[in-house]
Amino acid sequence: MKMKKRLLSIALAGVMTAGCLTGCGSSGGDTAAGGDSGSGSSSGGDYKISVILKTTSAEYWQYVKAGAEAYGEENGVSIEVKGPTSETAYDEQQNMIETDLNSGAYDALVIAPLQGDQIATLIKGTEMPILAVDTNIDAPEVLSFIGTGNEEAAALGGKTAVEAAKEAGWEEIKAIEICGVQGDSTNTARYEGYKKGINEAGGEFLESETQYADAVADKAVTCMEAIMQTHPEGVAIICANNDDMAMAAARAAKGNKAYENTIFLGFNGDRAACEAILAGNETMSVVQDAYGMGYKAAEAAVAALNGEELDEFIDSGTGVVTKENVQERLDELDKYLK
Repeated sequence: MKMKKRLLSIALAGVMTAGCLTGCGSSGGDTAAGGDSGSGSSSGGDYKISVILKTTSAEYWQYVKAGAEAYGEENGVSIEVKGPTSETAYDEQQNMIETDLNSGAYDALVIAPLQGDQIATLIKGTEMPILAVDTNIDAPEVLSFIGTGNEEAAALGGKTAVEAAKEAGWEEIKAIEICGVQGDSTNTARYEGYKKGINEAGGEFLESETQYADAVADKAVTCMEAIMQTHPEGVAIICANNDDMAMAAARAAKGNKAYENTIFLGFNGDRAACEAILAGNETMSVVQDAYGMGYKAAEAAVAALNGEELDEFIDSGTGVVTKENVQERLDELDKYLK
């Protein structure tokens, strides 16, 4: 897909190394990665922008919400953030999108789609600026996708997990993933990334034993119990589509000696994950810049309304948090939800 020439100066956070925890923009718009979340147009006029997330009930989405709202407060833009009750409440999100598209109350719409194909149908022919955040929507109406390069980020996590498994004494490094919602494009990208990173680093990703837990902790417990029954000898790496599932899997395996050195790898790097890493209840997590993602999405929507062309993909950056750098990550997160 050919990239449009960019007129808006939005600094992209670079991919972090496994030992580096740079990331989100602060409430002032600066990013620790050396970028500047607020470097683009700040002329919001009387714009009103709707941001519809996958849910607002999870910590990760609260950071996205905080970032979008921070941009609005700093630049005089009305930002209204909402989301369904869960990441499987498909009809609820579709109703929100239909309502906002038809209300005439908004100048632009930012969407984190639960079902990209259905959302593409809903927005077909829409003339107002549409942007995708966190998960892309394959539709010509979408001007830009703001988010993590999920496959590359998961590959980084997979490679880091293999190295940690070697250090933990595993000779046979097999990995099983506990996935989110089957068919979700973000889930698929992370799956492919974990597989790539683990295999390239010398591990063995067991594709045929993939478990699906719909991105929720309770189902991840059931998946982990099934894994332990099938592999009483232990598995070197359990990677999960999000931190909630990784932590749940680790809890389910607690007390099982065959799994005491298992690497439990999650995705998001939120506060609960950092606290779990400190407590030894999760090993590591791939970090997303959720706050910066929300901030940049709101910024890009204003730029589009001001007639500026955007990159088709705006990368919010990534990294891996481990016990060695977890306190730095916690210090960052403290800034965002005050």
